[in-house]
Formats: sequence, structure tokens, C-alpha cells
Amino acid sequence: MSPLRIQIGRVEFPTPVFVASGTFGYGQEAADLVDLRGIGAIVTKSIGATPRLGNPQPRLCETPAGLLNSIGLQNVGVHSFVAEKLPYLRAHANVIIVNVAGRTLEEYQEVVTVLEQQEGIAGYELNFSCPNVKEGGLEFSQKPEVTAAATAAIRRLTQRLVIPKLTPNVTRVSEIARAAEAAGADAISLINTVTGMAVDLETWRPRLNTVVGGYSGPAIKPIALAKVYETVNAVRLPVIGMGGIRTWQDAAEFFLVGATAVQIGTANFVDPRTAVQVAEGLQRYLAAKSLGSIAELRGRLQR
Repeated sequence: MSPLRIQIGRVEFPTPVFVASGTFGYGQEAADLVDLRGIGAIVTKSIGATPRLGNPQPRLCETPAGLLNSIGLQNVGVHSFVAEKLPYLRAHANVIIVNVAGRTLEEYQEVVTVLEQQEGIAGYELNFSCPNVKEGGLEFSQKPEVTAAATAAIRRLTQRLVIPKLTPNVTRVSEIARAAEAAGADAISLINTVTGMAVDLETWRPRLNTVVGGYSGPAIKPIALAKVYETVNAVRLPVIGMGGIRTWQDAAEFFLVGATAVQIGTANFVDPRTAVQVAEGLQRYLAAKSLGSIAELRGRLQR
């Protein structure tokens, strides 16, 4: 058996390296550039109850150490996703996790209810943490009682994996994670982007239409590691870590602090093959350390 194979709930993943929502489209966009079968799981772009155009331009801004975005959950809506995107994913992806977004809890429930009628979906990552929308998003992950109520409502709809995705933009993310665990989550994923801003010195205007946006990329990796470490020590659930991972060495740090799996995000915009390359590097690292599986690396941080 591959030393990278992992299991979360009843779902087996060939590698613990996934691609993060919002950085890999619906999978088909990258199929000419990377073998999708080399990726542990594809976490889709956020899917809402209805099509959404997202925020007005400008909504992307590159900085010296990362990327600011204010996309605003642009997506085709759940019915078009089922008709146009899911069949391709079902035929080519190892594991499909659908990232679900909504303005209200009822919208999250509507999306999951529609997807429950479809085969080939392993679970739902609940986007409780998008900083770029006026309604929904962050409000579901800043108060433990709200996170718990939303997680429990989705739990009642499905036996598939339920994975709340949490924001780092709170004082103690571990409190939010414990609430999700108590409400029936199968795993926790974090971190979503960090709130950020940039200013154009010629126009004196914000570089994003929404003034502030979500900051991602290499600069946030230390923040992500600290939040994952905090969460791993607060819950018994598997934790899926992300934030600034570009190399297998970056990923190995997340496993050492206790992550069960990782997601590659902004690095996909530079090279869509990153998830495959990270998995290959981890396999070489395990062999060099005489470790039989990725589980033997997990949580081995020495203090």
C-alpha cells in the first residue's frame, strides 16, 4: 500500500495532498497541465444555490509575498455544477469534495440537498470563512454557537464528510473548531485567507474594489501553521491544513504539527502540478527518514 494513503471517516485518499477551493477551478481547467489522478482530492470552487458573478474588478492584486483577492465567490450555481462540471470530475478525479457557500444557512442546506441526489461526491467543505462577501462567509465562523448550528444543520442532511473551513481572522480558532466537532463535523480545514489590503500610490485608491480582501500565499504560512497546531491540540478530528504551501518541505511542517492532510492553494496559480510534486517529495522524504507511512510523521513535532 502507498505510504501516502490516508483515510478520513470512511473515505480513502490516495495521497494527503489536495487542491484548495478557488485555486483549481472545477478541475477540468487544469487537466491539460496535470494528471488529476495524482491529486489526493479536488476541492471544487465554492458552489452556491444560484449562479454568482462575484465582485466587480479589480479583485486580484499581487504583492511581493502573496496574493490579495476579492473574487466574491463567483460560481455557476449548483444546478449548472451538477449538469456541466460534476460529470467530468466524476470521471477523472480520485476524490471529489464540494466546497459549499451561501448567503444564509438555508442556501447551504439547499446546495447540499441538491448534491445529495448525485453520486461520486465524498464530502462537503463548508465555506464558513470567505472574507470577500457581504453576506454569509465569515459570519458563520466567528462565533462558536453559529458555527455549531450551521454544522449541525448540514450534518442532518448527509452521511458524507462534513468539513467546516475556518477563518484565521478570529482570536481563538480552537473554540470555533471545538464547536464544529461537537456539532458532528468529520474534519476541520483551515486556514482560509487572512484579511488584507493594498493601496495604489499613483491613484491613492485601494487596489481592490472592495478595499480589503483575502491574503494568501507564502507570507501566511507561519500563521497557518500556528492555527493548525492550535486546532490539532483542541480537537480529536482530522485537521486539513493549508496556507502558503508551495513545496513538500512546507507540507511536511504541517504534518509534523499534526495535520492529517494538506491543501495546495495559491501555488496552483504558479504551477498546477504543485500538489503532485508535493506528494512525490513527501514520499521521498518518508523513505529517507525510514518511515512507513505519512501517519508516522503526523504530530511528531519535538519541543
